[in-house]
Amino acid sequence: MKCPVCQVDMIVVEHKKIELDYCIRCHGVWFDSGEIELLLATLKADHAMESLFAPQRTGVTEKARKCPMCGKKMKKARLGEGPPVLIDTCPQNEGLWFDGGELGRVLDEIARTPAGKSEVVSFLNDVFPAGAGKRGK
Repeated sequence: MKCPVCQVDMIVVEHKKIELDYCIRCHGVWFDSGEIELLLATLKADHAMESLFAPQRTGVTEKARKCPMCGKKMKKARLGEGPPVLIDTCPQNEGLWFDGGELGRVLDEIARTPAGKSEVVSFLNDVFPAGAGKRGK
């Protein structure tokens, strides 16, 4: 699969049946449809944590990216509570795109919840830290 930002091949990172596509150049992460739900099920997430992963549409005019699955322009959505993270969502619900550092920011928010102390969150936080992918790094 090609990165929607860099157009280079991404690598697959897998842990506990959660398989993500990762760009080693820009540190972006692609969740296929259903992988967020698998993550939440693995964490035995409660309703409060599920709301962190409920994308809310936004009117941001940031440049649209093409979905690496269907090739259509993705929509922008806010994820998390405060401050929210701006992610890209496939218009056909094929998956979610996190720019470098965005997944780490959401995981930092999850880590503050009781379920956030799990092995899966620790693994993902190690692989996708909040600072990863920031310019100038």
